Amino acid sequence: MAIISDGNADQVRTFFAEHVQEPVTVELFTQKRSLLTIPGQQECEYCEETESLLNEVVALSPNLSLAVHDLRADPHAGEADGITAEMVPSFVLHGQDRGKIRFLGIPAGYEFSTLIQDIASVSTGTTSLTPATRDALAQLPGDVHIRVFVTPT
Repeated sequence: MAIISDGNADQVRTFFAEHVQEPVTVELFTQKRSLLTIPGQQECEYCEETESLLNEVVALSPNLSLAVHDLRADPHAGEADGITAEMVPSFVLHGQDRGKIRFLGIPAGYEFSTLIQDIASVSTGTTSLTPATRDALAQLPGDVHIRVFVTPT
């Protein structure tokens, strides 16, 4: 069963056709469900759903691809992006120019629209920041690591 409704998929497909011009790779860090029940070992909540959702999203544009890394099988796969096995599900958007966007958790609810917009931003290598904001950011003495925390409501 599809996670994204047909109507929403059509809207996202149209948005991607207009805004995603360059390739974007979505790199998912997950853990496959264990075939054994091991006392004290927690299974990844929402890993399967996140992978299904991202598969549906990348299918909506020929400029999108998904790379899946199982951190149970390869614990070091996420090191370059600062992702450990305790942080699954997580994924990174890689596109044009500088920067990348890292998500921790499933992009459900309002976070889904953020994911779609971020894919477009990563594709173009630009943001919708105003010139005044760009000027203020240019005055910073170094790189800035921004974290946004979202809780379900």
